Amino acid sequence: MTEQTVAMYCFIDDFLRLTRPQAPHKRHLSDAEIITTALLAARFFGGNLAAARRYMRQHWGMKALDKSGFTRQLHRLHDTLKYLFFALGQHLKQLNTEARYVIDSFPVPVCDNVRISRSQLLEGEAYRGYSASKRRYFYGFKVQLLMTHDGLPVEFYIHAGSEADITGLKALDPQLPAGSVLYADAAYTDYALEDAWYALEEVALTVDRKKGSKRPHEPWQNFLIQYFRKGIETTISQITERFPKSIHAVTAQGFALKLLLFIFTHTLAELGA
Repeated sequence: MTEQTVAMYCFIDDFLRLTRPQAPHKRHLSDAEIITTALLAARFFGGNLAAARRYMRQHWGMKALDKSGFTRQLHRLHDTLKYLFFALGQHLKQLNTEARYVIDSFPVPVCDNVRISRSQLLEGEAYRGYSASKRRYFYGFKVQLLMTHDGLPVEFYIHAGSEADITGLKALDPQLPAGSVLYADAAYTDYALEDAWYALEEVALTVDRKKGSKRPHEPWQNFLIQYFRKGIETTISQITERFPKSIHAVTAQGFALKLLLFIFTHTLAELGA
């Protein structure tokens, strides 16, 4: 854990120093300390920020800060965290010389179905979705995860559970280099989008076709889709295994922030940080 903590802190601190002005000296904890602590919570403590704060105080001498003060600073850095992840994702795309990507979604329920009526985090039928892979309904969010062919998440988008995958993909609007191939399952079928991406951005959206499709693939294309999509199920499983039994959050924004932390820390872990 020591080496990972040092690596994460150095990466975050260097990035913040290069991309924006220095924070005021009167601040109790630096932004790099806040972000590092939050990422440690997602990586080693199941998202428990209090446990991560104790670890940082006991082993790294971080100044004490009350729970509400730490949470306020962390929420203030939500956009900074998203920008950090986006910048890292752009760098990984540059290193991905094969230019092959995979997208899939996974559900993240905020409560059991029997407790939907008592949920204080979310309200409305928009969050009631269906997971085809698990063959069950859920109440919460859906995460669109874009990753390289070798399993590194580079972009993501969080939306209401009832929205279709193709809607989530359009909202994500992934920024892929020209000549890229994006493999997806049948839920992302949209012939107009496929044509537009290929014509305007030179990105081939290659979707696993259903039987009777108007645009059936050749056998070799089906093989490539299945081959490159095998890894994303493993990546999603590895990310969700980091989740606690229930993700604690008081607001929907706080819930989304913790999802960002879990995805971010998985990418850092895969990079050896």
